[in-house]
Amino acid sequence: MKIYENVLIEIISKQKVPKHVAVIMDGNRRAAKLLGIEATNGHQLGANKVKELIEWCVLLDIKVITIYAFSLENFNRSDNEVYILMKLFEEEFENLSKNKYIFDKKIKVKAIGKLEKLPENLRKSIEKVEELTKNNNDYYLNIAISYGGQQEIIDAVKNIAKDVKEGNIKIDDIDEELVSKNLYTKDLPHPEPDLIIRTSGEERISNFLTWQSCYSELYFCESNWPQFRKVDFLRSIRDYQKRNRRYGK
Repeated sequence: MKIYENVLIEIISKQKVPKHVAVIMDGNRRAAKLLGIEATNGHQLGANKVKELIEWCVLLDIKVITIYAFSLENFNRSDNEVYILMKLFEEEFENLSKNKYIFDKKIKVKAIGKLEKLPENLRKSIEKVEELTKNNNDYYLNIAISYGGQQEIIDAVKNIAKDVKEGNIKIDDIDEELVSKNLYTKDLPHPEPDLIIRTSGEERISNFLTWQSCYSELYFCESNWPQFRKVDFLRSIRDYQKRNRRYGK
């Protein structure tokens, strides 16, 4: 397998790699069930896999990574599971703030979503790592947490409506560029993902980057997220490179 991975890396490196890869990390609970462990342990395995994903993207010089960690709809899960996930996220953001790799590779970390809905301790952990990495600009790690793509668009519309009301802009000024400048991803060098990967075999984007994904290539993988391997990732990039992106032309 290692030899095959190296062959794929060599092939991929000779062609254009995506600038922005987004991942819907699905299947933590299913993986836990298959392994005969508690669902909470499946979430921990999923968190561990994120560290590997970051390294794989840096290896290929993919500049922007966006991961779907927790949707607004996920708040409808049991109180116990939501509580455990919030504590896990807090721990993982704290780990990121101490992770030497993040600073060596100059990775800027940012959370996107309705962060005001998160527990205070988690928000503080997010603010800490964002502050510590704010001057990093080689790579960008975006973590969509308490996130919904439709809600992101609603928030953008509200911001624009406020500017219209205050006389800062006219209605005729509203276009695609203005909407994009009011989205959570507005500060990224490449806001629209070139490739969206979803694990666990499900084939939908589940309210993820609804505006930004209009021309994204989609790749669906059968593996549950904790069992997503480096070779699976490399295959997704290789598949992307074989596609002809016409953007409607």
